[in-house]
Amino acid sequence: MPLPDYRQLPWPATASPDATARLRHLVAGALRTGRPLALWRAPDAAHPQLLVARSLEATYTGLPPALDDRAPAGFAFFPFRDSDHNPALFLPADVRYDLARPEAVAVAPAARELVPNLTAWLALPTPAELAWHYSTQPVPHTASEAEYQALVRTGVAAIEAREVVKVVSSRAARQPLPPGFDPLAAFAELSAQSPRAFVSLVSVPGVGTWLGASPEVLAEVTADGQFHTMALAGTQPLVPSTRPQEAIWRQKEIEEQALVARYIVNCFKQLRLREYLETGPRTVVAGRLLHLRTDFEVDLHNIPNAASLGTDMLRLLHPTSAVGGMPKTAAMAFLQQHEGYDRAYYSGFLGPVNVEAPGIARLFVNLRCLQVRATEVILYAGTGLTIDSDPAREWQETQMKMQTVGAVLMKNEE
Repeated sequence: MPLPDYRQLPWPATASPDATARLRHLVAGALRTGRPLALWRAPDAAHPQLLVARSLEATYTGLPPALDDRAPAGFAFFPFRDSDHNPALFLPADVRYDLARPEAVAVAPAARELVPNLTAWLALPTPAELAWHYSTQPVPHTASEAEYQALVRTGVAAIEAREVVKVVSSRAARQPLPPGFDPLAAFAELSAQSPRAFVSLVSVPGVGTWLGASPEVLAEVTADGQFHTMALAGTQPLVPSTRPQEAIWRQKEIEEQALVARYIVNCFKQLRLREYLETGPRTVVAGRLLHLRTDFEVDLHNIPNAASLGTDMLRLLHPTSAVGGMPKTAAMAFLQQHEGYDRAYYSGFLGPVNVEAPGIARLFVNLRCLQVRATEVILYAGTGLTIDSDPAREWQETQMKMQTVGAVLMKNEE
């Protein structure tokens, strides 16, 4: 990963040679000085990467006009709904550390004034416990099983009344923070158990600390000029004795996935984009779950206004019908009225832009995530409702989804 404009700061001779210990050292320095950070490991990647912004004030709000090599390097962290309480953040890549190249820390030209402070960080010992950033917002309401089943029945009734075609209900759950819970260790555990997911740990002053392992690409622009997105819907548990391709899907899940795929095609049509490749649906593994997935690919070399396609599609896609519903306006109004809590950054999106290399953007829906608080964690999960949805089954599906990321809590209790 060439970084021609970045200054390379070597580690002092007294520093640990272990890349993971160095990562912990940098995270400690960022947290100690109140700086935002994002740590992630891309699907099937061998090593994670760390980004630190020079200050909260230096973060941008909103996306760059185009997701191409002219955009600044940074990490997007967007909520389900943009608001003063949950701002859409773009953290600049002021300090970077790639565990594939652990010998130095890279500092961006805009953050050169950090070099003396960063040099001091590298010389300080790593504290035993890290002081993570916690959200300043109230703890969200957590629905009981009876409340959530009532929400599902209300959603089905809205579909029957043709107020919406589909709606995605969700809920939050609270769990005590296990003694000695270490978000960095949990990040490593999630990376090991979900190799095909986008695993992330984001900590921003006031916004809080979020950990997740998302299986769903929202928008990706590759180095060879391809735009990717996907329709991911339908859920069932992964049975160890059964191969994924042998999974049998109910009509409800097939219909749910088809609605999401149709929504993406409609977004293409709004941009008058007709040249795209659609593949699927097929069964894919995501942690301990199976989903139905359809992939979409656009060759940016063959379309006009290619530079703005990524940003234009993001504005149309988010929130996708896989996390909100359709029609979008009606589904969002239903959730505002009936869901009963603020999703914050759950089912928003996140990921690096121009960090891996110029022109590469990898944005994922923030699913299978939890929010770390001082004494507890908040887990999130949702289910896509159709006219055939059963309230008891939908509750069980949210339980399964929470267990994907919640397993790292049990790991810390062992």
